[in-house]
Amino acid sequence: MTQAEAEWLLAECRRKIDAIDVQLRDLLNQRAAIVDGVVRAKETLALPVYEPQREEDVVHKATSGNPGPLGDEALRNIFETIMREMRQIQQMYLDRQTSEQRGTPEW
Repeated sequence: MTQAEAEWLLAECRRKIDAIDVQLRDLLNQRAAIVDGVVRAKETLALPVYEPQREEDVVHKATSGNPGPLGDEALRNIFETIMREMRQIQQMYLDRQTSEQRGTPEW
């Protein structure tokens, strides 16, 4: 491979990664938007924000039949991070609800 070919290849790979990153961002935001319904349902059903078995099920579904090249452990780490962030969104919602019920400011 020539230097020019390598530079072109690198630029092309980065362009593709940038496009995928935008898709990932949009999908993560879609997932976060659904969390509003999840937390409202959990609140009504008196379920905790953190449900270890549900999270393990999510990881299992994500890693089941994983063709790679990303390994199962890497996927586990990624999904655990995603779920941790989603739990934080749920907790912020609950904190805001509690604050509004008490009539106290959020800060």
